Amino acid sequence: MSVASVRFEKVTKAYGKVVAVRDVCFAVEAGTLVTLLGPSGCGKTTTLRMIAGLELATGGRIFIEGQDVTHLPATARDVAMVFQSYALFPHMTVLENVGYGLSVTRRPKAEVRERAEAALATVGLAGYGERLPAELSGGQQQRVAVARAIVLEPQVLLFDEPLSNLDTKLRRKVREELRDLQRRLGITSIYVTHDQEEALAVSDRIIVMNQAVIAQTGTPRELYEEPASRFVADFIGDANLLPAEIARVEGGRATVRAGTSTLELPSRALPPGAATLAVRPHAIRVHPEPVEAANRMSVSHAIYLGSHLEYELDGPVGHLFATVPAGGAMIPQGAEAWVTFDERSVALVPG
Repeated sequence: MSVASVRFEKVTKAYGKVVAVRDVCFAVEAGTLVTLLGPSGCGKTTTLRMIAGLELATGGRIFIEGQDVTHLPATARDVAMVFQSYALFPHMTVLENVGYGLSVTRRPKAEVRERAEAALATVGLAGYGERLPAELSGGQQQRVAVARAIVLEPQVLLFDEPLSNLDTKLRRKVREELRDLQRRLGITSIYVTHDQEEALAVSDRIIVMNQAVIAQTGTPRELYEEPASRFVADFIGDANLLPAEIARVEGGRATVRAGTSTLELPSRALPPGAATLAVRPHAIRVHPEPVEAANRMSVSHAIYLGSHLEYELDGPVGHLFATVPAGGAMIPQGAEAWVTFDERSVALVPG
């Protein structure tokens, strides 16, 4: 199975006056899994469909392994797509579904069967070939859809929200299986989702899109720990966005004041003055009694969720959402609490 790089050069897709994707540029290295992530309507699915050839770009150029495929139809591109609906033929057996793409190219029946059985074994479904799709679970049907794609040995494998029809527990299991499979095959994969946790779990790199353009590109850790904007900070993993003041910058480190708290953080090239902090919910320490340099807050909501407690608090730094490991006594709604921050999960946000 050959693998290929994918490159977008100032690609635009417009439907009349509505621009779905605007001047998008990115590169996907061969053999990696890159996720297009963003809210509904941001342009991620349109971008994926342009790679597949199901939509043609209005402007710009698209390359697969150096070949300009901008104006090639889907049938002339060596890509395969896994849809969120599975799109299995209900009247065909699992083996017939997997081998369908090979059958329509008039390959010998023995070759089709051999390759289809090998693809099923690759996704852990050896021996399921004679069943009908209705006899399989949702997770098994999704694996059949993946087998149907990889049996074609494409250069690029595309996933369009493949786990959205699965329940939470099964989604976690299947995403791990898909990631393991991609690593074993070493196939270039581009994955679309609006689920931040899913993107963080499966990706080598993530392209965050918003309002038809790219908001930020990076590794999962870079996006989580170094968001480039308020949108990315809030969208990736949730964040409390707080007003702050950079008092001093020295040697790439900033002394930052947030209410009555003082933090030492990477300056991210920001000058002294007004700033915004992105504070992850788990970085907030909630104390029932006064502690040094803590912000005095009022508990507006307190919820017990088994493994952790959730608090909403109001005070001089604004409204905070905090998650705290369960174990101690819960501070009741309406009571006062004192808040400090774990600097390891706090970042200054440019812009």
